Amino acid sequence: MKDYLTVLRDHIHTHPPDLVDTDSVLSLLYEAYSEIDPMEDDQIKAGFHELYQLMNGVPLEKMDEIINPVCFLCREHERSGFVHGVQIGIRLAEELK
Repeated sequence: MKDYLTVLRDHIHTHPPDLVDTDSVLSLLYEAYSEIDPMEDDQIKAGFHELYQLMNGVPLEKMDEIINPVCFLCREHERSGFVHGVQIGIRLAEELK
């Protein structure tokens, strides 16, 4: 937990939150969380390995055109799940009061 708080404080210091954006605090929490606990488990690594195998022989430039959007979608999916999980947790805490 101390590592998470250290990364969060460092991130806040280098990237002050834009509080006009309603998701900025949650996005900030996600960024700090993803720095301390990257989602690179064996299943994800195997999936990317398979993807690269399927693209065997494809020119590097074309591979980048495929991989970059895939990575963007994966990161957005992970961020969305994190934010939604926090929102559900907050709602649960309110209901339990």
